[in-house]
Amino acid sequence: MLGEILAGTPIGRAWPDLLVGHDTSDDAAVYRLSESQALVATTDFFTPVVDDPYDFGRIAATNAISDIYAMGARPIMALALLGFPLGKLSTEVVQRIVAGGRDVCEKAGIPIGGGHSIDSPEPLYGLVALGLVDPAKVKRNDRAQAGDVLILGKALGVGIMGAALKKGELKDKAYQQMLESMTQLNTPGIPLAENPGVHALTDVTGYGLLGHLLEICRGSKLAARVSFDAVPILPAARHLLEAGYGTGASDRNWASYGPAVELPEGKPAWCAKILTDPQTSGGLLVACAAAAAPAVLDVFKREGFKYAIQIGTLSAGEPRIVVT
Repeated sequence: MLGEILAGTPIGRAWPDLLVGHDTSDDAAVYRLSESQALVATTDFFTPVVDDPYDFGRIAATNAISDIYAMGARPIMALALLGFPLGKLSTEVVQRIVAGGRDVCEKAGIPIGGGHSIDSPEPLYGLVALGLVDPAKVKRNDRAQAGDVLILGKALGVGIMGAALKKGELKDKAYQQMLESMTQLNTPGIPLAENPGVHALTDVTGYGLLGHLLEICRGSKLAARVSFDAVPILPAARHLLEAGYGTGASDRNWASYGPAVELPEGKPAWCAKILTDPQTSGGLLVACAAAAAPAVLDVFKREGFKYAIQIGTLSAGEPRIVVT
């Protein structure tokens, strides 16, 4: 939607130091400050995805900071964005939301330097996140190369698990599984920026794995092949998928880009649902040279990402995805 609104705005021509703007639907804006330093800026906020206010704050903050890591940058500061219905939500609840965000920022090693709050019909929380990166090491989503392999950092399924939670049908163990994924900071983005074999980087969020991979394909003018059996799925999410769960957002995602995807025969009926499942604070998706893949996977392993795995390849061709 934002891309459509800003279409035709010649921002890049007016500001040559704006290295990354909205033209490729990348994760954050990047503005060159000097030959060796660029500012990375992004913002994200949303309504509660879980009932616990502290957990909501943690998830929202992790999600917002993720876009800094996805550009290969190191976060340096955040501003809080808060909306809540005055007189309807207790001060204690609001404080718990803010505390969750603050604790995540402390884990990321950054301060919350201020922010803005408004009277809102329903709670809203998120961050403006800022980071720094060497302009030569920015990891865009449109620099992938033919022959690259695709590595996914987190397992899929938190969207479907969130849908089950709203219906009161997500067990405590599954909730903890979902929370662990959504509050794991995508810190591998920082060391990945140092690897010249990493050509493109993004994080998987609202458009699902296929949607964000298509952004890489279209920006880089490449085709992708994904092995469905290699795609990591959270255990509780797989159980829910097999029981018939899905989300409306997944269906909308498929309607928007399904024609550019070829699904395999003989796979589960829920194949499309998991590949289009909207992720909150999802994992990094890396396009790197095949020779760099072991080092990339080692970074994820060192940072505690147990589901990181190679899921596919990129090649010359029309921007589309074939799932095998």
